[in-house]
Amino acid sequence: MPRVPLSRIAHGRSGDKGNHANVAVIAYTEAGFAWLREHLTADAVAKYFAPLGATAVERFEAANVLGLNFLLSDALAGGASRSLRTDTQGKTLAVALLRMEVDVPEELPISDL
Repeated sequence: MPRVPLSRIAHGRSGDKGNHANVAVIAYTEAGFAWLREHLTADAVAKYFAPLGATAVERFEAANVLGLNFLLSDALAGGASRSLRTDTQGKTLAVALLRMEVDVPEELPISDL
């Protein structure tokens, strides 16, 4: 099984909702979305972002756009007007998540990007 960054399967967007971060992961293909639905769980994302100290991570599906949306509660250390973090609005969290290394089956189509 090849080990690749998540960015070979999907692209993403992220931002803030006050003190909460919103991270969307959108598959390039239907096969990629099927893989994401099975393997990119709320628990996996919570573990990956554990250093942010989120109090909860919820996953929502948007099958019509081949996407998963994650809400990371209390992950922004107070939010844009209170946080001293470099990324107070969570704008780079999608890029960070897309760097996650994942094991994918040989037959899964992956991007050359």
